Amino acid sequence: MKFGETFMEYLHGEQESFLDKFSHVEYKRLKKVLKRCRTCCRSLHGSCGADVQEDENSDSPSQLCHYYESCPLCDKMFFSELMKEASDIAGCFSSGVRHLLQLHIATGMQRYVLLFRQCFKTDKQTIAEEGRMLIDYVTMNAIAIRKILKKYDKVHSSVNGSDFKRKMQAEHIELLQSPWLIELAAFYLNFNESDEDSCEISCQFSCDLRTNEPVMTLNLPDSISMKMEYNLTCSICLDILFNPHALSCGHLFCKSCACSAASVMIFQGLKSASPDSKCPICREAGVYSNAVEMLELGLLLKRRCRDYWKERLIAERAKMLKQSKDYWDSQTKYVTGY
Repeated sequence: MKFGETFMEYLHGEQESFLDKFSHVEYKRLKKVLKRCRTCCRSLHGSCGADVQEDENSDSPSQLCHYYESCPLCDKMFFSELMKEASDIAGCFSSGVRHLLQLHIATGMQRYVLLFRQCFKTDKQTIAEEGRMLIDYVTMNAIAIRKILKKYDKVHSSVNGSDFKRKMQAEHIELLQSPWLIELAAFYLNFNESDEDSCEISCQFSCDLRTNEPVMTLNLPDSISMKMEYNLTCSICLDILFNPHALSCGHLFCKSCACSAASVMIFQGLKSASPDSKCPICREAGVYSNAVEMLELGLLLKRRCRDYWKERLIAERAKMLKQSKDYWDSQTKYVTGY
């Protein structure tokens, strides 16, 4: 079955009521744009002679489109619409994951309400099912975007589709690179450890911390034959992430390492970083103010690496205590003058 048919079957399948609340890629309509573009280009270049006619009748897309690798029709409609759709999908996915994690990791009164709700078996099943639908939602739309961009490059014999992928990464809307997908994967692995019934759902994910480069793996559906790997090493301390935080650019760091890179103290937090502070990897400025604490990922690593986590916790507390003491000593000297 072609992916277009698989995608349409997904949109109108058992998850249709769930998908009504979310945006999705207009895959069929974008394919029609490309088809119309190919037809227009053929008629436009029909007077170019027999050589062009031979190219059009050939099976090679690169020969067919050699004469029109730049297309005002597609460039105006195709990429602007696809960018809007990708942005909407990224927003829907992140808000969906936030809502799901609030149900799983709660504090204060919310925690007591959650504990009461967990008395009913259907509650865990509902959370697991909602998470599964979010995973299907983001993977199917991400694959649809990749497929349609590949088709664009094939029709136009260009690299504009590949350039658009890089633009999506720069805009932080590359769906399969979202920190929220990593957080959702950690949620499922944590959920599986506490509930044996969820084993079938979480088999899409695996986490190997015993190698030199600890990674989390997402296995995409069999029809795609593709997997994504996410490195769980902090790029600053070169160790397994401890108290992980994701900057708004998508890169993950230990909280203490990110604070050090932003020239702020641990107890002050990343929110107090200067707007001019840059990500140590991509050098983008202003990425600390909206940093997100990866609670599920931290819980997963804490469970899998107990001794390491305990050692890092002791070291970080000692460092934070020293920073606090030095800070308040300096403030006292500033106020009193000695």
